[in-house]
Amino acid sequence: MQNLAEDTQGYHFNVMRRALDVIDAQGPSVSLDELALEMNMSPAHFQRVFSRWVGVSPKRYQQYLTLGHAKALLAERFTTLETAHSTGLSGSGRLHDLFVRWEAMSPGDFARKGGGLTIYWGWFQSPFGPALVMGTDKGLCGIGFASETGEDHAWEDLVSRWPKATYVEDPTRLHPWVNSAFGAEGALEPTPLFMIGAPFQIKVWEALMRIPSGHVTTYSEIAEFIGHPKAVRAVGTAVGRNPISYLIPCHRALRKSGGLGGYHWGLPVKRSILAWEAARQEAGA
Repeated sequence: MQNLAEDTQGYHFNVMRRALDVIDAQGPSVSLDELALEMNMSPAHFQRVFSRWVGVSPKRYQQYLTLGHAKALLAERFTTLETAHSTGLSGSGRLHDLFVRWEAMSPGDFARKGGGLTIYWGWFQSPFGPALVMGTDKGLCGIGFASETGEDHAWEDLVSRWPKATYVEDPTRLHPWVNSAFGAEGALEPTPLFMIGAPFQIKVWEALMRIPSGHVTTYSEIAEFIGHPKAVRAVGTAVGRNPISYLIPCHRALRKSGGLGGYHWGLPVKRSILAWEAARQEAGA
């Protein structure tokens, strides 16, 4: 598995994931010293790990990890998609000024379930644990996170979407795009995406890409934006079938109540990504 940076992002994520469990078990008032003890670290080392990874103190990041953070995001950073589109937020609010260009497979090609398509793949270490990344000559077509579901499940999940494609392990081919996707230092190349989905799904995924980093919207808002206001359930299904996690930010879609809703790769990962983005926005990263 290839690392994207010298600071071993997977290590930082594993520490954070364990901290999330402690916060859930003991409550958000758990102290820095108590968290550090649970992580088998000194408070000073624990502070450095988090500050280096996310840019804010463990205490501040702890607030982002609490279960109530989604409701706070919805109240304070709710994005009306039409406004985001008209003001250009979808381009300027992305982490590290990340620029994503995309094109979609034609409906006819999609119906062939990947027949005649070569998909390259590799395992990478991401800020959110092990990531299975897939791509064609045109761009990335799949990112799945395995920290909660396991690597076998992630593999079977993505391959089942395009069962007639030819799969070739070639992480070197994907590495520059993956570096750019996760904001590795010095990565300047834009990340091209190749969306492989049904027309309705692609409409939903395009709407998701208009949500700025550190902000959220609701399933009903997405349904309204794509012109199908009554299709909230279908929108939720399309969000869940998004194959390019993080770059097509399905984690930024919440229930109108402020609940997290579902997440294909596990709710702890969704909480982690939302907290990471909010913290890095605050830190100015």
